[in-house]
Parts: sequence; structure tokens; C-alpha cells
Amino acid sequence: MQHPLNPTWDLESIFPGGSDSEALQQSFAAIEQDLALLKGELKEMSSPLSKDSIPALAKLTTRLQDLNRRMQEAGAFISCLTAQNLQDKKAVQLTGRKSALSAQLVAIDALYDELLRGMPDELWSRFLALPEIEGVGFNLNERRETAKEKLGPALEALAGDLAVDGYHGWAEMYNTIVSHVRINYEENGVNQQLSAGQAHNKLSHPDRRVREEMFKLWEQEWSDKADFCADALNHIAGFRLKLYERRGWDDVLKEPLARNRMSQATLGAMWDTIVRNKPKFVQYLERKAKLLGVEKLSWCDVDAPIGGSQTTISYDDGADAIVEQFRKFSPRMADFAVRAFENRWIEAEDRPGKRPGGFCTSLPVSNQTRIFMTYAGTPSNVSTLAHELGHGYHQHVMEGLPAFAQRYAMNVAETASTFAEMIVADSAVKGAKDEQEKLGLLEDKIQRSIAFYMNIHARFLFETRFYEKRKAGLVSSEQICALMEEAQQEAYCGALGSLHPHFWASKMHFYFTHVPFYNFPYTFGYLFSTGLYARALEEGESFAAKYDALLRDTAVMTVEDLASKHLGVDLTKPDFWQSAINVTLKDVELFLQMTE
Repeated sequence: MQHPLNPTWDLESIFPGGSDSEALQQSFAAIEQDLALLKGELKEMSSPLSKDSIPALAKLTTRLQDLNRRMQEAGAFISCLTAQNLQDKKAVQLTGRKSALSAQLVAIDALYDELLRGMPDELWSRFLALPEIEGVGFNLNERRETAKEKLGPALEALAGDLAVDGYHGWAEMYNTIVSHVRINYEENGVNQQLSAGQAHNKLSHPDRRVREEMFKLWEQEWSDKADFCADALNHIAGFRLKLYERRGWDDVLKEPLARNRMSQATLGAMWDTIVRNKPKFVQYLERKAKLLGVEKLSWCDVDAPIGGSQTTISYDDGADAIVEQFRKFSPRMADFAVRAFENRWIEAEDRPGKRPGGFCTSLPVSNQTRIFMTYAGTPSNVSTLAHELGHGYHQHVMEGLPAFAQRYAMNVAETASTFAEMIVADSAVKGAKDEQEKLGLLEDKIQRSIAFYMNIHARFLFETRFYEKRKAGLVSSEQICALMEEAQQEAYCGALGSLHPHFWASKMHFYFTHVPFYNFPYTFGYLFSTGLYARALEEGESFAAKYDALLRDTAVMTVEDLASKHLGVDLTKPDFWQSAINVTLKDVELFLQMTE
């Protein structure tokens, strides 16, 4: 791989000119025109009632898929602009325009779905058998059944229009709040003003004094902004609940489960199996507290490395390690990573003004991806980078499929990313130079189990209870903090000495409006990928092709059918979940042995 690597991404090859891009404006204008044309045609159409009328709907389906791809391309580009510079006001305005166009697309989707819903069953089978439709049959069936449970197209379109300045508007308000986070911090005698992303990196600093000081500053900063965040969260939830009520949906998990193509039985089996296995992970937390010389871990100790120092890994070295480990599993995955690094698809520079967190976004027209994170040289940063490259590889494998057949859900998206992360983390532990390095890397790996079994569980418990409470009216920031602490206490089995009451304010996932309940799919992805990884170790090189085949199927079947087809397992029973958890229990057992 060419060195040195540039840790900033190239956006010019997508739409030149950043937030002043003329090409982006032209794309928006063309999309706007095509949306208007399509909407007019849909309003004039009625559900096909004879075989002669279905080819017109098939052509319209192809055009709708093309519009979706172009909208995704523009939206992904704008999300990159807002992430790389929180002060880019023009990018925020572009987000508003994109939201308005998305609302128009929602209205068109409602009209289109109504045509699907009204088609007689015998004609529906003929429609699905058309060559241009065959590849998206599952997706159209899914849309047809969902349409039967929604409001009429006029009301769904109205809800979409109102959501721009209501529902989605509150999510944008949260982004504005985050952009104003400034934490004054003194390091080596120098006063610094840290952005949210930079400050968050210090919460896992190897020096306990540093992370404890930063955690106090972090909590105070979010406490100062808590009332604003509470407003945003209350109104996002209120909009969602009212829409559910109008549709006749009484279960707040109905939409997230449907979006993840997952049953309540699978979700219940997963969490129940995790809860039964938590005592061993509590032992790990207790041992870590002993190693750090404290009675109980504080919140900011959970992700901290063991020991007082930590090797800093350069961006180039981290990239080389990822490519090397990917290649051992799949040359195709390694080649994709090289392409991403060398073509500057990754924004990793550690600088102020960036959004916290990391993401990977797909550009389906360009057949590219872009990855965002802030790389500070920790083993955790290397894992995050591998994780996001896993997302990118998932999209790469699906190139060439129809747009609707590429709409995989969050839970299987997190499967691909976590699988990639696991390849790198496991290889790093096995290749450690000495016992001390091995312990540090093993501990970093176990931290991910804690995150998915406990941190994500706390988020799930919190959000479920918050929505129940919100049904009765607005919930104050103090009440929200109490719900958060209660959920953390339960999820961590009382193993922590201090909690993070304002976690709900600092975590952007609670404010996403495009995906409800942005929590349990992470844990599903982690355990599903762990099960896949165990198979990969058993089967060796031949598994790489099977893995690609599974990824290509992720948007055209339920997760239960996916697991049955490619793994021969039943996700509604505890057996698979236990076998996956057993893999992570071995890490804890080894850690406990090494630290006796």
C-alpha cells in the first residue's frame, strides 16, 4: 500500500465544490424535476387490474429505484459535509433542502405502495415474475404488506411533509446543540478548547486522572445543554408516538423490528440469553476494578485500557494491520480496504470542529463509500476503522443488485462491520509480542462484549421505558436522567460505582429519525457476526465466498430466513445465541486466568 496515507477524505470526486457545489445543485434540480414528473404520473395511475397494465408499473418501479439511488448519493455527500465541519452553515441549509426532497419521495412512496396494495393477488404474482421485478420481489411484497398497515397515501404524504420541520427538524436541532459543545481543557500547561469528538476520545485515556477530569467536564457540559436535548428528544418521540397511534400501532417496537426484518421471538431469545450469561462479565468488571486499584469501576473506567500507558498506533500502521488481517480471511476484502485507503475514502484526521463518532455512508451512483471517524492512535481507533471498513465492504459486495435489493437493515449492517472488527481484534491478540501486549489487546476485545451486552442493553432498556413514559406527556431532563441511571444500573448488574446520567444527551443515536431504536441491532450484529466468525475459523478459506453470498442476501429475506439458509440455525431459540456468547466467554476466561 502507498505511504504515507492521507487521513482526510476526497469529496471533490463526488460533487466538486463542497457546500458550494454547482454539481450538487444541478443534481438536486434534476431530482426535483423527476420527483414532480413521477408524482404526477402516479396520481393518474390506478392499480393494475389486467396483465396489459403491469409493464407500465414495472417501468415506473425502475425509475423509482434510480431516484432512490440519486437521493442517497446526494444525502450521503451532505452528511459528510456536516460531519467534517460542524460550523458549515451552508451544509446545514443543504440538509434542509435534502429533507424537503425526501419528504416528496415519502409522498411518492405512499402513492406507489397504494398501487401495490390495490393489485389483485393473481395479477400480483404475474407482476413479481417480470424479469425487471424478479430481483426485488421480496422487497415489493414487504412494501405491499406494510402499506396495508399504514394510513392512506394522502395522510402518509402529509405526515412526511410535516416531518421535515417537525420530526426531522428536531433531529437537526440536536446536531446544532452538538456543534456548540466546547470543553476547555488544560494539557501539559496548554489550554485547549475541545470539540465533542476530541473530548470523547479522552474519556478512554490511559491515565485515570485525565479521564476522570474529562468525565466531570463532559457531564457538566451535557448537563448545561440537557434542557435543550430533552426538548429535542421529547418532540422526536412525541411525533413518532402520535404517528403510530394514528396507524393503529400500539407497540413502540413494531416499526424497529419490521425495519430490521426480525421477530419479537428472536429479540427476546437474544436478550434473555445475554442476561443469563452476564455474571461472568460482571466478574471481568470486578477484576478490572481490582487491577485499577478501585473498589468499583466508574463509568469512564469501563473503556479504559489496563495499565498506565498505551502504545500509539500511527494511521499508516493501523491501516497496514487491517489490510494484513483482512487478507488472511479474504483477498477481496483486503483489496477493498486498500482501495478505500489509497483513494482517500476515509476522513480520520484528529482536528477540532468535527462531529463525534464514526460512520460509513454509501454512494450508490459512484459505487463508492466514505468513512468518517477521528483517529487518535488507540487500539480502539483501529477497531473502529476496521468496523467502518466492514460496512463499506458490505456495500461493495452488493454492487450490481437493484436499488431495492440493497436496502439491508441496520442489524445485518452491523453484522458485516463487527465481523471485520473481529478479524482484526482476534488476530491482534494472537499475534501479540508479549503477555502485557496480549492482555491489553484481549481487554480491548472484551470491552466490545461489555458494550454490546451491557451498554447497548442499557440504551434499549432506557429507550423502551422513556417511550412508555412519554405516552403520558413530556418528560423532564431530570426524569430522563433518572431513567438512564436506572437502565445503566440494571444493564451493568450494579457493577459500576458511578454512572453517566446524561448519556442520553451526549449520544446522538437517540436522536436519529431515519432509524427508530438505534440500539438492539448493534447487539444482534455483534452476536450474529460472532457466530459467523466461529464458522469461518472452522471452515477456513472456503468460508469467504459463503460470507459474500450471505451479505448479498441481507436485503431480500428476514434475518431468521438468512440464518436458516446460510447457517442452518434457528434464531428464535437460545442455542445459536449461546454458541456465539460462548466465543466471547473464552476471552473473559483467558483474561481472568492471565490476571490471577
